[in-house]
Amino acid sequence: MTSIEAIRNNEPLNLRQQIALTTKLAVPAILAQLSTILMQYIDASMVGRLGADESASIGLMNSSLWFFWGVCSMITMGFSVQVAHRLGAKEDAQARDVLRQGITSCLIFGILMALIGGAIAPFLPGWLGGTEEIQHGATVYFVTFIAALPILTMNYLGGGMLRCAGNMKVPGLLNVLMCVLDVMFNFFLIFPTRELQFAGASFTVPGAGLGVFGAALGTVLAECVCAASMMYFLCRRQKELHLTGEHSGGSFRPRMEVLRKAAKISVPMTLEHVIFCGAQITITIIVAPLGVVAIAANAFAVTAESLCYMPGFGIGDAATTLTGQSYGAGRYDLVRRFCHLTVLLGLAIMTVMGVIMYIAAPLMMEIMTPVDAIASLGTEVLRIEAWAEPMYAASIVAYGAFVGVGDTLIPATMNFGSIWLVRIPLAAILAPSLGLRGVWIAMCAELCFRGIIFLWRMKSGKWLKPDRKSSESEPMPVEEV
Repeated sequence: MTSIEAIRNNEPLNLRQQIALTTKLAVPAILAQLSTILMQYIDASMVGRLGADESASIGLMNSSLWFFWGVCSMITMGFSVQVAHRLGAKEDAQARDVLRQGITSCLIFGILMALIGGAIAPFLPGWLGGTEEIQHGATVYFVTFIAALPILTMNYLGGGMLRCAGNMKVPGLLNVLMCVLDVMFNFFLIFPTRELQFAGASFTVPGAGLGVFGAALGTVLAECVCAASMMYFLCRRQKELHLTGEHSGGSFRPRMEVLRKAAKISVPMTLEHVIFCGAQITITIIVAPLGVVAIAANAFAVTAESLCYMPGFGIGDAATTLTGQSYGAGRYDLVRRFCHLTVLLGLAIMTVMGVIMYIAAPLMMEIMTPVDAIASLGTEVLRIEAWAEPMYAASIVAYGAFVGVGDTLIPATMNFGSIWLVRIPLAAILAPSLGLRGVWIAMCAELCFRGIIFLWRMKSGKWLKPDRKSSESEPMPVEEV
């Protein structure tokens, strides 16, 4: 079977081999993304059984948590993309050097973000327009996740490094494990001790009865297990990047040239994410006055929709690896072909997922909440969003391909313009008259527009500039072993 090493070794790859390699990397990445979303889906479903207030307290904080999670994830990409370029150029020693510095830098950044999040946690639910009934639960949920940010950042770094090395299986399997552990922990932490009936027999199931706090704690514990396993495999088992034996030396102290390159990649992505999450928080503020039912329906619908678009992010991860290593190897024609292949694959899969979401929307919402009003409203907005899935796929996967070659500034600007010039104004105009439906109509229109402009940039070829090839820049010194 075609291996990622064929790119590094400058072996010829025909169309069939390119498709096979794309599929080989994309399938585990898709499964990893789906397992992560299933975890959120299960969390939401379990908490939904507690009532509308508990569901709303989680829904209120989701956009803020995505902000912190996303910023930490974007920072790690600055180091992971450098590793992809170095491995593509067969510079394994330099790749390990970037890994060491990435561990230190990302850990420090995760701690700083956790401190910032903890400082604003008591005030955030009120700032977002949450009522007094849900503010306490929202704060507890937020603080629990924020405290684990350094660990989660290491999970992002480990997964990103492994994927950029062409290893999709380990991050995929560990994400599945995280999903399973999350369900187990939540089962005992969210609900109190209770009697369950099975096959005519009655069983007493112990439970901590921690409610919203239990949902967050269960997920954090699962993430800790996943992060530790991810970093262990990366630093001790991954062939190109392990830091054992003769490679155990070297400094973990960040150096300016690596930080500068990381910043060039990560800063536009981070700013784009900050702006995007600012828009999401603005949407939350627009939705909050619509009431508890609208807040809960919006949160559940966002989680349910994730089952459709997360395959696109999985394919986007594969696109980053393929274009990044091809770029590092100086194989620019291959970069273009992998970009086109992955975008077409994303379009096909997410079109099918959009059809499934439109048909299965009532079932998806009924699983997540027993409250009829929430389920009904959530079903309506999901069916609106289903029409945007193909173009959303185009933007997600093309963005992943652009990141692989270090092109982040213009795509980040495109995302910024799309969100703030299309979605937010439309949502503000439509929400007063159409309620939550108007907010999701605005979202659908914006995602279609975003997909079109990303396809236009892909076709233009301006995202691929050979003079940005990392291996042609000044050589990076390697620590003595």
